[in-house]
Amino acid sequence: MEHSKTALQVVEVERHIRVFGAFDVVVLGGGPAGIAAAAAAARNGATVLLAERYGFLGGMGTAAGVTNFCGLHANVFGNIRQVVHGVAEELLVRMRALDGLNEPHLIFRKIFAQAYDMSAFKCAADGLLTAAGVRILFHALAAGVVKKSDGSIDVLLLETKSGRLAVRAKCFIDCSGDADIAQWAGVPTEKGDEHGHMLYPTLMFRLGNVDAERAGRAWEVIPGLMDEAEAAGEFKFPRRGAIVRPQKHAYEWRVNVTQLKSADGSATDGTDAQSLSDGELEGRRQIVDYLAFLRAKVPGFEHVYALDVAPQLGIRETRRLVGEYMLTEEDVLQCVDFPDAIGVNGWPLEKHIAGDVEWVWPPIPSSRGYNQLPYRMLLPRRSSAGGVDNLLVAGRCASMTHDGQSAARVTGACFVMGQAAGTAAAMAVHSSISPHDIDVKDLQRALIEQGAFLGNEERKNEASPAAA
Repeated sequence: MEHSKTALQVVEVERHIRVFGAFDVVVLGGGPAGIAAAAAAARNGATVLLAERYGFLGGMGTAAGVTNFCGLHANVFGNIRQVVHGVAEELLVRMRALDGLNEPHLIFRKIFAQAYDMSAFKCAADGLLTAAGVRILFHALAAGVVKKSDGSIDVLLLETKSGRLAVRAKCFIDCSGDADIAQWAGVPTEKGDEHGHMLYPTLMFRLGNVDAERAGRAWEVIPGLMDEAEAAGEFKFPRRGAIVRPQKHAYEWRVNVTQLKSADGSATDGTDAQSLSDGELEGRRQIVDYLAFLRAKVPGFEHVYALDVAPQLGIRETRRLVGEYMLTEEDVLQCVDFPDAIGVNGWPLEKHIAGDVEWVWPPIPSSRGYNQLPYRMLLPRRSSAGGVDNLLVAGRCASMTHDGQSAARVTGACFVMGQAAGTAAAMAVHSSISPHDIDVKDLQRALIEQGAFLGNEERKNEASPAAA
């Protein structure tokens, strides 16, 4: 490298990057959206590479230790039923075969979530993608893009242990969570609300050695015990309430209680290396403090220890695409339909605000309980995308407002968006057109054939367990 005129910058010498391969579709990010996108694209006849920064799949569900599927179910007129199927259902079947799934559990007496074993998720996702013929490149951190003269994306640049590599594709799917490809390609994105405030992250951890018999339904009493301990000046917590629930094995529990912020009180920024580093340190400090509280105040937790701390912070929001349509809070709460529906979201608004979590639900049980997700939320706006015509964005960085994203960022909706993006990308490649120009009716027919539920017709023989 050569030094520039200032001490604050250096100039990197031009270098030639080896092309690792050329594919029909390249997917960045191996979370739920990326898993579904890669599988769907490959099954629809595309050659597919999935690039993932870690050595395993699962995204926030594994790397951030979430270990809980949210958004697979909806409360439909008082009955809780699974509304996300397709690739997601196939993954659940594989996880169940590995004895890696809990039965869905009721939260807030309104909706189901489903705990799982993290290792089972990793192994099941491996099997799903390799069976579909997806090529996977682990330990590949995306570093930028190179565009063609017409503005479309030519290659994605990856930093690997083999050095910097370039991967070429006809169509790219950004499932990075942070809209990385969109940002590098100059596609409009935004962060946070109108004031730039983002949802606060959490560092997840799991407990070992819980006495499940004595603990009982501890999740019901722990928030009150926290309030009492804080009022007495014995402990101070980063946010009100906690999610402390058993995992597949009764002596292992998951804990969602930390909240990470910067010195100015704003949410830790998942796109800023220093902010992330500070958040990791603060998160582990909060975990040590919370372990002391559990041991001192909660029956059955006297001898618990930190079985593991997630490899990274659980980031809920950073950059989001500004796309052809932005899903809104009203869309979620009013259970809105769209003519270009690709599936549904049944999760409520879950706003991780400073010091608390605010839940806002559609009317229950008087409403259908889910909103449809439009294909347009995966597409950059053509009018302002600068010619980037071969990009889809799926997952928590898809086109949603700050409040809309607080609902549709969860696993269920990410599976839905990913499967639609992968199917659409394959269709576009086969027809040599932009994903903007595919026939949405053909896409919807393909999704239904692949087992997806679009929200405008009932699935046959579907079980509908009643809410307690």
